[in-house]
Amino acid sequence: MKKQSGFTLIELAIVLVIIGLLLGGVLKGQELINSAKVKNMASDFRNAQVAIYGYQDRFKAIPGDDSNANTHLDTSKCTSTNCHNGNGNAVISGNWDSVTPGDESFDFWIHTRAAGFLPGSTFETDIVADAPKNSDGGRIGITGGATPVITNLKGTYNFCSAGVIGKFAKQLDATLDDGHTDKGNMMVTAGTAATGNTALAETDVTWSDATPYTVCMAF
Repeated sequence: MKKQSGFTLIELAIVLVIIGLLLGGVLKGQELINSAKVKNMASDFRNAQVAIYGYQDRFKAIPGDDSNANTHLDTSKCTSTNCHNGNGNAVISGNWDSVTPGDESFDFWIHTRAAGFLPGSTFETDIVADAPKNSDGGRIGITGGATPVITNLKGTYNFCSAGVIGKFAKQLDATLDDGHTDKGNMMVTAGTAATGNTALAETDVTWSDATPYTVCMAF
């Protein structure tokens, strides 16, 4: 009768070390992926500001609201049929997540892209079919008017990013603002209305790190 031999303690220890290293590598890789997502989301907010102020400096008008967009922009990128002039009242009107050509909040993307401030297609059919999104696939957009997207969010413009999970939303606020998700220039909401949503405090018991929220920043 053959005698069966088992693993030695040293062999088991080596296997456990290898498993630990593999798990550590997976967790570290996921951490790096998450960090990159948050950085990309933060860049969306920064780039929107650069695009607005750069456009305003170059054309003395606001993208989306520009009443002379057809003359300001390269007609090979922005034709008269798909680059709508705004009304020039210094407001970016329309819902922040509009997919309606002619809304100034929608035309913001055409104007800033045609001017070279933001990347992406300048044709309205492309933007309707593939609306601008953040690194997690949530919609991003801008609006400006008397009623903010989130109540008490002060500023001329509101730039919003949807589908941002709770832990990313908190990181964004800590990175770009004051770390208080119901105060300052950046706020977080679970609401879906175009305007007048309620902000969530970072200590709110309804918060969930894995639940998607909408993050808006005023400037």
